[in-house]
Amino acid sequence: MAANALFSQLPSIESTRDPSSLSSASSFYPSGQSLQLTGVSLVSFPSIRQRVSCQASFSAISSPSSSVNGKGLKDFLHINDFEKATILNILERAKEIKALIKSGERTYLPFKGKTMAMIFAKPSMRTRVSFETGFNLLGGHAVYLGPDDIQMGKREETRDVARVLSGYNDVIMARVFAHQDILDLAKYATVPVINGLTDYNHPCQIMADALTIIEHIGQLEGTKVVYVGDGNNIVHSWLLLASIVPFHFVCACPKGFEPDQETVKKAQQTGVSKIEIIHDPKEAVIGADVVYSDVWASMGQKEEAAYRHQVFQGFQVDEELMKVAGPKAYFMHCLPAERGVEVTDGVIEAPNSIVFPQAENRMHAQNAIMLHVLGV
Repeated sequence: MAANALFSQLPSIESTRDPSSLSSASSFYPSGQSLQLTGVSLVSFPSIRQRVSCQASFSAISSPSSSVNGKGLKDFLHINDFEKATILNILERAKEIKALIKSGERTYLPFKGKTMAMIFAKPSMRTRVSFETGFNLLGGHAVYLGPDDIQMGKREETRDVARVLSGYNDVIMARVFAHQDILDLAKYATVPVINGLTDYNHPCQIMADALTIIEHIGQLEGTKVVYVGDGNNIVHSWLLLASIVPFHFVCACPKGFEPDQETVKKAQQTGVSKIEIIHDPKEAVIGADVVYSDVWASMGQKEEAAYRHQVFQGFQVDEELMKVAGPKAYFMHCLPAERGVEVTDGVIEAPNSIVFPQAENRMHAQNAIMLHVLGV
């Protein structure tokens, strides 16, 4: 069977609103099949129906069914904008594309002839390199627009930027401060918009985190993820994921630094996951599968750094806290880390730290997200 017909029998995930058809991404496919590259079986993929040789086009590897929003395109703004099955399908596809790239295969170019505008109101090493490299590896060309290139909302209105960039590009990724900026971009753009980070949430990071947990633990569902630190945009994204995928999420933070109450409330009201917000990190990490940390003062909060260092005493992830968590607990951090502040050097460098595989997975998760929003 030709590769471009390989997944022609897949049901439409987002256009199908029947909950019974969305119980599991893996339910669409039989298990035990393999992707075949240059005659060598790389890895077993439960979502591949049969072997695909390198002579065939890879344009249809686990291609999810296209769904549309009001403008006829898909955006990736919040994880809970999607059904559980769609998120799991994206993560499964990320695993497949990662294996493809790792194999050295370079003939799969679904983004050939496509361009992406990358808006950076906030600078970032990982977000820029992971998006730009990933888009390039799959055949596309990314254009970097730094803080002084656009000055969105100051020199030019967001709605104008959205429509101008839509005329030049096939997709827009934006890393901004105000969450309203990403919502306005998506409202006025005529191409898909991907949320590279806002002060409210960071969905691409959490998709990479989920991929990393699946790789190391075997699944996300049923795990206990404990975040220790400020109730920031990372926590909000974990809460949004917990509203569609069942796992135990705990945020241990100082009083006064809890995540947004409305986001917590809505996530808890879904009844999908067990969600706790507590103030004792040692109590929180007991039985954790993952202990997660982030900087205590994010970009735009550096003037509060000295004050936060005082308030957050006792919330450092150190070797003692990891011992409480247990020998099977992994450590994760979205980076950049302030070693010796929110986490010790020893914890980051310990054998159970998966910080750097987590960072690499930004690219692979985002590749799958871009494939999804572009419908390829």
